[in-house]
Amino acid sequence: MRIFLKTSILPYREAGFIATTMAHFQVYYQGHLRCVATHLASGSEIETDAPVDNHGKGERFSPTDLVATALGVCMMTVMGIAAEDKQISLEGTRLDIEKTMAASPRRIVKIRVEIHFPEQLCISEADRAHLERVARNCPVAKSIHPDIEQDIHFHWPSQGTA
Repeated sequence: MRIFLKTSILPYREAGFIATTMAHFQVYYQGHLRCVATHLASGSEIETDAPVDNHGKGERFSPTDLVATALGVCMMTVMGIAAEDKQISLEGTRLDIEKTMAASPRRIVKIRVEIHFPEQLCISEADRAHLERVARNCPVAKSIHPDIEQDIHFHWPSQGTA
């Protein structure tokens, strides 16, 4: 089975928002609850697998794993953009992400993201607050259903601020 997913955001208007980008993806079902998703512009691929507790092998990211991971990656990406604008390097920052599922109906109920900044990072309290605000307002965070708890924690270096 082949699924073609086209996320077209131009010219899309809803609730007063105008979207400005477009992306195209293809998903092929490989059988045995495994899919391969391709980012058409780059050819990059992601394989998914159903989790062990839902009839799968659990050998790849599950679709709900990708949702949780997308939140962390999006937060890191927008913080990276904001940091680069201020000539701050966030290289070496690590995110630990935990997803909590409910059984009935099966769904994500909580995503916990622990953001650990490198010990050598020395920035002002204002820059820390700005990066936290940017992360909490990333596009994925704003796209996740409000019933899903986003439990976000920032771990700044102990050496203080600039």
